[in-house]
Amino acid sequence: TAIDVYLEVLQADGGTRCAALDAASVALADAGIPMRDMVCSCAAGKAADALILDVNNEEDQAGQADMPIGYMPNLGKITLLQLDGVLTTDEFKKCIELGLEGCKQVYEIQKNALREKYFSSGDNN
Repeated sequence: TAIDVYLEVLQADGGTRCAALDAASVALADAGIPMRDMVCSCAAGKAADALILDVNNEEDQAGQADMPIGYMPNLGKITLLQLDGVLTTDEFKKCIELGLEGCKQVYEIQKNALREKYFSSGDNN
């Protein structure tokens, strides 16, 4: 069985891959598709010699590294890890930690959006 998810990017300010993964995961959950876990995604990176979270387009273009991470938090599994740029081993490890923390924040937003839709008081259209 295959499920195709099509996304249209209306505005790109960096992080489109991560935003698309986050949106697709919520869409599948909203549609009632059984999944082992939701996927949440966030990018960490390096710009101006500092490690950063949620890399925007300007930081991506002028930065030293961009590392999108996809994560399934309940399973503790990384589903996407791509590094564009150069990091030291220590920076790489710290970027992974930073990115996973960002993913966990995104996961809370995803869960809250679904809860709000299905468990809010009032009309559930």
